[in-house]
Amino acid sequence: MNGPHTATTAAHRRDGLRRALASALLVACCLSLAARAQSTPTASRAGDLQIGGGFTLGSSTYNFTRSTLTGGAAFATFDIRGHWGFEADFHQTRPTSDSTVYERTYEIGPRFFLTRGRLAPYAKVLAGRGVYNFSGNVANIAYNLYTFGGGADYDLTRTLNLRADYELQTWSGFPLGSFHPSLLTLGVACHFHK
Repeated sequence: MNGPHTATTAAHRRDGLRRALASALLVACCLSLAARAQSTPTASRAGDLQIGGGFTLGSSTYNFTRSTLTGGAAFATFDIRGHWGFEADFHQTRPTSDSTVYERTYEIGPRFFLTRGRLAPYAKVLAGRGVYNFSGNVANIAYNLYTFGGGADYDLTRTLNLRADYELQTWSGFPLGSFHPSLLTLGVACHFHK
């Protein structure tokens, strides 16, 4: 007999499978790019590439209720000049209080960074779309958003970076006024130097 517990278990399995596939794809991409980067002469490379993912903690307030968020992120940066580049981010988070709610964002925009030894602090301004799945799955609506953020990458090895990233998002046109999730992501990335 199928009931709510069976549906929840199936949903958790699907989420686990998606995460496993995303992780496998990320590893395959990193290995492929690493092999290509080693075979490409330094002077002919177009820029500096980083691809990674991480664990996200955050908070948001909707309908006067503050929620603690947990989830994951994927990100890529491509630096084309000395201190300038582009960043693309994806986040999927859920409040700990309601498993039917989620916040999913897709963002892209410019970033400015400095290199200080192994540490590379940066600031970014991103724009994109956010999808909010309301409680009880009553609605799933997308909104335009913009983000101010920053953080730092640390070269753990020549091809592996650690990242700490903060974002303050503003979702436009959200019910009951604008929506401002705040996210902290701790992650790791494959990094391909110039």
